[in-house]
Amino acid sequence: MKYLTIGQIAKKVGVNIDTIRYYEKQGLIPKPSRRESGYRQYSEDSVKRILFIKRAKKLGFSLKEISELLSLRLGSSTTCGDVKKRADIKIAEIGGKIQTLQRMKAALAKLVKACEENKQAGECPILEALKEKTHDPN
Repeated sequence: MKYLTIGQIAKKVGVNIDTIRYYEKQGLIPKPSRRESGYRQYSEDSVKRILFIKRAKKLGFSLKEISELLSLRLGSSTTCGDVKKRADIKIAEIGGKIQTLQRMKAALAKLVKACEENKQAGECPILEALKEKTHDPN
């Protein structure tokens, strides 16, 4: 079995060394064996796990959720339905974030529309709204 150093694995998967150490500390990747010199020796399985983590993060999963997904992946009694439930929850969370962002966008657009470029900063509706609670976008 070919082993990789922490620097080699970092380069191969496109993360920094501290990220790998953090994933190891959080239990997302197994603790690697060490050479007599003390250097960590990572297996190809660690590469696969880190790539899994990166892909899951791109889909919006937190590290805690990724840990749960990794556990499900390794569980012998896990069904696709178990994983689907997690994905459905994430979809709902993302939908909520989108709604919040749309409300924020609408509120800011309303303030921008009220803004006249030639007004002094002290009369700016955007700054006034941020100063007062009356124009709270949420």
